[in-house]
Amino acid sequence: MPETSGFRIPDYSGASLPNLVAELEWRLTGSAPSPRLHPHLSDGIPEAASYVLLMIDGLGAHQLAHRAASSLAAARQGTLDAPFPTTTTVSLATVASGLPPSRHGVIGHFMLLDGHPHPVNVLRWVDSTGRPVPERRHMIPSPNLWERLAAAGIEPVTVQPRGYSNTPLTRILYRGCRFEGADGLIDFVQAVVDVARVPGRLVFAYFPDVDISAHVHGFGSPAYAEALFGISAAWEHLSGLLPSHVGMVGTADHGLVSVREAGKHRIRRRHHPDLVLYGDPRSLYVRGPAERIAALGAEIPATWHPLREIEPWWGPPGDARRARPDGAFLAEAGRVLLPGHMDRRMVGYHGGLDAREVEIPLLVAAA
Repeated sequence: MPETSGFRIPDYSGASLPNLVAELEWRLTGSAPSPRLHPHLSDGIPEAASYVLLMIDGLGAHQLAHRAASSLAAARQGTLDAPFPTTTTVSLATVASGLPPSRHGVIGHFMLLDGHPHPVNVLRWVDSTGRPVPERRHMIPSPNLWERLAAAGIEPVTVQPRGYSNTPLTRILYRGCRFEGADGLIDFVQAVVDVARVPGRLVFAYFPDVDISAHVHGFGSPAYAEALFGISAAWEHLSGLLPSHVGMVGTADHGLVSVREAGKHRIRRRHHPDLVLYGDPRSLYVRGPAERIAALGAEIPATWHPLREIEPWWGPPGDARRARPDGAFLAEAGRVLLPGHMDRRMVGYHGGLDAREVEIPLLVAAA
């Protein structure tokens, strides 16, 4: 897996999230648009008539060392790379499409969209001024993963918190996928077991609480330990309850790093009116005059990478050409870059190429 100058570039050839999705798609249908996992990773996944793919939001590989994650740590079969930038919208779009960001086109938490004058938060579908933005129902290329599975006779189902059932992002990402809402962890486990009983299904189960607690409270908090313990116990229960024809694989969308208040660098728009700032706090995209970008670079704790350098971080060349920046500032270790529309209240952050953000676990339930 490639590394350079203190950060880690995702290995899209067979050791990243899109490769895991491709592996499961290929096993269920006989084809996939992305390369499968490298053999040393795929060999640990048993053949099955149905699969459950459990995504634990915010569970970087390094976080398995926490004592509350013991069942998850015991199930670890290897390490994968999250796509760049290491943020939820990018990874969820990767699952929904089976493609790297260079091909599905979702390249950040905040993005520039054709026809809209301000950066758009594609998790919440509001822009940087707080105004709602009409959703782009076909933002993910067709056919998406769910449509390809259905065409091959495999039923796709996603199990997620019930409150996510009718959000703009859900409507965009899960076109063609049956949505099963769950209320709480016990209901979540039961819903996964129930829908997985039928052979010939891919069940995508999404658990957000680890990420939420790490963002808000940090790694040392009781809330974080509770979230880890809960999903670790759920993994153990699912491993014992799922029928024998079901294989269960787990992973994450990204890891996180802690940032102290002193590491939060605010960027005031009135000081840089000629620049458009979007992306993520750990990897800030910039559009604007070169001399103004250079002036910003002289003020902030970050390294500038022009577009030609960051394009490979999104994956192999593809057709998705949405709103490319002139480049990105990667924040230094322990720092985040915060324009006014990005959240400065958090403890945990992600979006960059620190190994702790990029490395995600490959978990496999015992056959």
